[in-house]
Amino acid sequence: MVDLAPAVAAVRSFNRSYTKVIGVLDEGLLKSPYTLTEVRVLFEIAHAGPDGASVARIREDLGLDAGYLSRILARFDGEGLAVKGRAPSDARRGTVALTERGRAVFSGLDERSSEQVAAWLSRLGAGDRGRLVEAMGQIGGLLDFEAGVGGAGAGTSSKNAVTLRPPRAGDYGWVVERHGTLYATERAFDETFEADVARIVADYASSHDPEREAFWIAEALGRRVGCVACVRRPTEDGVDTAQLRILLVEPTARGLGVGRRLVEECVEFARKAGYRRMMLYTVDGLTAAHKIYHTLGFEITHQAAVEMWGHHLVEQEWRLELG
Repeated sequence: MVDLAPAVAAVRSFNRSYTKVIGVLDEGLLKSPYTLTEVRVLFEIAHAGPDGASVARIREDLGLDAGYLSRILARFDGEGLAVKGRAPSDARRGTVALTERGRAVFSGLDERSSEQVAAWLSRLGAGDRGRLVEAMGQIGGLLDFEAGVGGAGAGTSSKNAVTLRPPRAGDYGWVVERHGTLYATERAFDETFEADVARIVADYASSHDPEREAFWIAEALGRRVGCVACVRRPTEDGVDTAQLRILLVEPTARGLGVGRRLVEECVEFARKAGYRRMMLYTVDGLTAAHKIYHTLGFEITHQAAVEMWGHHLVEQEWRLELG
């Protein structure tokens, strides 16, 4: 049986420290008369549509007891912060909306929350700030919750925030570093693997045809979580062929469909660019990636035992006819 005690102790220690830093244990959050839960309810109401926030949705999203939420809304009503109503589409569904005073109170809390976070971040250098934000994103991805800092701020669910974009400054170096780190950790590949990735990335960055070759970075919650490239592949049979290269998905983003989106984007680009075939090289053991390739119609056309990256591996060539 796995001994979780050390990990449990570490998480609880972090929770104690973090709740003290953000003031959750204070009588009022952000030096206000409102608790963390009350401020979070205000946030949900403030960011609802013009018809107000659904009371049932607030209760479900925040996991609140119906009686507890009712008491919070009663307080808001008594202080002139919010008014209750009924959904236009269904009179049985209760809604709640902020009054002008409620919007002013929330705006002040939201501003104080941003100032509080800015004060924390100002104590750190640029590098440490980046590591802090990335670490928070990793925690959010692993636990699959909405990421937010401070009582009045909230983010977007990681499952709904994955976007693909072209590389920017620093991205190519990140691709090489993450390949080297992840494959050393997960497959024990030696430094020659990272060197091979560096050559692939350098060749693309220094010279590529923007009409027929492309590179994508996947982002979630403002951080890089994956990549893939589509490049031209000369062939002996003369068939116009594209090659899918350097597919990678960060561990914290696995299970969110990032890998499939990257491969689908690559295939679609190849089709639009006029390629008749797409191919890729991979090695045995990369089960998740192989499942994506197979699902999208790729087939293994050749495999052979090889010795590379410090291991005896089976190299595979996969192909997809594009028409």
